[in-house]
Amino acid sequence: MRALVQRASDARVRVDGEVIGEIGPGLCCLVGATHDDDHDSARKLAGKIWNLRIFADENGQMNRSVAETSGEVLVISQFTLYGDARKGRRPSFVAAAVPDQATGLIDVLVNELRRLGATVATGSFGAHMAVELTNDGPVTLMLEV
Repeated sequence: MRALVQRASDARVRVDGEVIGEIGPGLCCLVGATHDDDHDSARKLAGKIWNLRIFADENGQMNRSVAETSGEVLVISQFTLYGDARKGRRPSFVAAAVPDQATGLIDVLVNELRRLGATVATGSFGAHMAVELTNDGPVTLMLEV
């Protein structure tokens, strides 16, 4: 699984112009799955997101996690993270998990984040979404398990 993680001062996702998920300070995570990912992969990625030390400590160093800052997490499914554009001009998405598999894995990730103590908002799997965020820093990292 992959997650493009952005430290955000706020973020929201809209479907048909209506906000369906919104957070204050925390992490906006675009998450994709591939064919050999399983529930363990999803739980491991949730742990990495929860414990990723990219928030400032009292000395201004990136040394605190969302777990330590009471930040929120916005999780958006993003199959295009497994797009391959090395050949030609049209990306191939054959490495992305099929929708049924990916939906289940995103659900496991979200449930694990909640079990760890996160306040989690989500998008709508398969919907055309508009994601807005204020990237704080900017800080953006790609995580992969």
